[in-house]
Amino acid sequence: MIVSPLLILFSLLVFIVLWLFVKSIDDRKWLTLLASALLTPVIYFYLFYPLLNIFSSYHHEKYFETTAWKEKPTLRFEMSNQIVENQLFTGKTKSEIQKALGKSEWYGWNDSIKANSPEKWNYNLGFKPGAFNTQQECLELIFKNDTVVKSYQYQMRNKDY
Repeated sequence: MIVSPLLILFSLLVFIVLWLFVKSIDDRKWLTLLASALLTPVIYFYLFYPLLNIFSSYHHEKYFETTAWKEKPTLRFEMSNQIVENQLFTGKTKSEIQKALGKSEWYGWNDSIKANSPEKWNYNLGFKPGAFNTQQECLELIFKNDTVVKSYQYQMRNKDY
């Protein structure tokens, strides 16, 4: 466990709430302090922290790695920010992209030709963790003259929801 300012702040918040609750039951300071000190880690790690993770959309981010992309598709969304923000694949050819990401999972729609275009490669990133995420994350690479000119991330609504 990494001790961070947020961990200390949230633990302190839980301690204060427990202190006030226990103080309303019993007025003895030593008992209130002991009960609050013992219950704070339990309440924090078994109630507060899980609820915080369910309702927040925070997720870990990883650097892009070809083997992890191919072998662990559920972790792709963790690498997507680096790909999009740094335009990691801009200037790469289709063969280089296929080597790094694998074959395109589907082609994107092109309004000018009214069909799916082999110049728009799409990859499924999965769902971001969270309680109410019904949007599937996707990555699209746009090619021009066999090289990537742009990459971006978008959300696609799942038909099951």
